[in-house]
Amino acid sequence: MKSPSFFRRLRYAARGLSLAFQSEQSFRLQSLAAVFVIVAALIFPLSILERLILLVVVMSVLVLELLNSCVERVADLMKPRLDEYVREVKDVMAGAVLLASLFSLLIALLIFGPYLLALVHTYFL
Repeated sequence: MKSPSFFRRLRYAARGLSLAFQSEQSFRLQSLAAVFVIVAALIFPLSILERLILLVVVMSVLVLELLNSCVERVADLMKPRLDEYVREVKDVMAGAVLLASLFSLLIALLIFGPYLLALVHTYFL
């Protein structure tokens, strides 16, 4: 059996991202935050390394959220039989996303903090 073409696989991936964006509120909110971070990274005079670090942590959160959505969907298939285990798996995955999100926020504050403080000092003090 022949495997799907590269472009067909890209179409499947795009459909998956679209489905996640349409059905997962957390993914939409994190995508919006990612857009803000990326725009800010282009506006502020950051180094290439700082931009790369921001991109990696932002994409890590989005990828983890997609994995969380997958695990939740699979776990929901087993829910009647394994109710307590399903809850625990979902909680652990949500904890992983929360941890990555908090780490991303910390990195963003460390990188953008000096620029934001300079703006506040220039315009408000």
